[in-house]
Amino acid sequence: MEAFFEWFRWLYDETGVNLTFIYDAFDRARLIKGFFTTVWLSAVCLVLSVIIGVVGAWLQGSRLKWTRRIVQGYIQFFRNTPPLVQLYFFYFALGSLMPKVQNEWGGYEPVLGNFAWAVISLSFFAGSFNVEIFRSGIEAVPTSTIEAAESLGYTRLKAYIHIVLPLAFRVCLPALNNNLVNLVKTTTLAFAIAVPEMLYVSSQIWSDNVNVREMMTFLLVAYVALVGILVWAMNRWERAMNIPGYGSQ
Repeated sequence: MEAFFEWFRWLYDETGVNLTFIYDAFDRARLIKGFFTTVWLSAVCLVLSVIIGVVGAWLQGSRLKWTRRIVQGYIQFFRNTPPLVQLYFFYFALGSLMPKVQNEWGGYEPVLGNFAWAVISLSFFAGSFNVEIFRSGIEAVPTSTIEAAESLGYTRLKAYIHIVLPLAFRVCLPALNNNLVNLVKTTTLAFAIAVPEMLYVSSQIWSDNVNVREMMTFLLVAYVALVGILVWAMNRWERAMNIPGYGSQ
C-alpha cells in the first residue's frame, strides 16, 4: 500500500498533479473524516426532513384553523428565504440565546454546536418542501378510499398512517427524490459555520498545499457519487413500491 501512495507523490514531483489527500497521511485522514461527516449530515437531514414533511402534511389537514396557519407560515418562511441566511439565523441569532455548559477544559460552550445547528436549519429548509410534496400526494389519494377507511372505524390519524400515507408515498416519490437530492447538495452550506464536512476540509487542504484544481475535481466526483447512490436507492425504492395502475409507472 505504501508503494501505491508513493506513486502519487512521484506523480506530483513529475507532473505537478498534487493529490496530497492520497499520499499524505494527515490530509488523507482529515478528508476521510470530512467525507463521513458529509454522509452523516446528509443522512440525518434526509430522515428529519421526511419526518417533518409527513407530520406537516398531516397537520395541514387539521380541523383547527390556527394549526393550518402555523404550518402554512412555516412553509412560506423556509421556502421564501435563502437557506444560507436561515443557517446564519439559527447559528448566530438563536445560537447566541442558548445556554452554555462547561466543557472538559474548563471553558464554556453552547449546548448546541455547529453540526447540530446545520442539521436543524437544513432539515427545516428541506422539510418545508417535503410538506408540500406529501400534501400533493395525499390529495391524489381517492376520497372514496378515505371514506372506506372511516367506515371501517379508522380514526383520522390511523387512516393517515396505515392507508393514506402509504398510497401518497407512491405518488410523491419522484418529487421527493428530487428534493432529497437537492438537500444533499445543500449540505455544502454547512461550510459557512465551520462544520468539518468535505468542502470545509477540502478548503483547508488546498489552502495548505495550493492544489485547488485537484481538490475541486475530487469534490465534484465525490458529490456525483453520493448523489448517484441516493438516486439509485430512491429509484429502487420507487420501483419496489409501484402498484400497477396507481400513481407513476
